[in-house]
Amino acid sequence: MSALLADEMSDAPLSALMREGSRIQHTAAESSSFMEELLAGRVNEQGYADYLLRLRKVYVALETVGRDLAATDAVAEAVHDVALERLAAIDADLAVWAPGVGGDAVESAAADAYVARIEATSAWGGLYAAHHYTRYLGDLSGGQAIGRLLDRFFELDGEGVAFYEFAEIPKPKPYKDGYRARLDALDLDPAEKIRIVEEVQVAFSLNQALFEELGARLDVYRK
Repeated sequence: MSALLADEMSDAPLSALMREGSRIQHTAAESSSFMEELLAGRVNEQGYADYLLRLRKVYVALETVGRDLAATDAVAEAVHDVALERLAAIDADLAVWAPGVGGDAVESAAADAYVARIEATSAWGGLYAAHHYTRYLGDLSGGQAIGRLLDRFFELDGEGVAFYEFAEIPKPKPYKDGYRARLDALDLDPAEKIRIVEEVQVAFSLNQALFEELGARLDVYRK
């Protein structure tokens, strides 16, 4: 990283750096074949259940590390919020999509790699914040649209999409604005900002690996 760029980063808002610094990785994850098929209504119940089972592993790690780290680390504390937690919602959805299947029933190298990376963020809250931002702000943004699409495609009548519902956050935009403001208020030097941006890139790449793993099974998952 050049000295000039480091100087620019010292003045730039962290949330803007995280967004702009991961744009390429974000686009790649969103344009995966699995997500394209899911959003077109061409993935069956098994495919979506397998997706949820992978996400469950990720959120167990996110929420376990987050609770522990927020108690001792100022950066993690700035983003951690139990109102965002998704594990209970995922379990409620799995009861609809895969009744009787245990939460640890799926074997996934991509999910295991993702979990290991999240667990490693316990070394510093800035690294954890990168993963927290990538998942939860995505859930509050595009995730809302995914929930509505699934409800329509599968005629769910509101069942099985709890993952996309945030009862304690009725207005996502003000919440997201406040979240970004907390990130921007953190007292971080340019090197720390660079580490966080690089970890956001890693987080999106790990998400993409999940989608690629699922995409390799599209012949099984297509409706």
